[in-house]
Amino acid sequence: MLKEKEDYYVENGFWVFTGEYHKRRGFCCGTGCRHCPYSPKNKRGSTLLKKIKKAST
Repeated sequence: MLKEKEDYYVENGFWVFTGEYHKRRGFCCGTGCRHCPYSPKNKRGSTLLKKIKKAST
């Protein structure tokens, strides 16, 4: 079951899935999701997660 704020939020009547939801799903759906965590971004079937840039100190 999906949980609001953890898996998605509603913006202008549309469900926007979070990056955490996408990671748990395990692959890219290829539909142009805003928070797609895969590389290359928005390529259907991608399973490689993007590297997270660390904040410079």
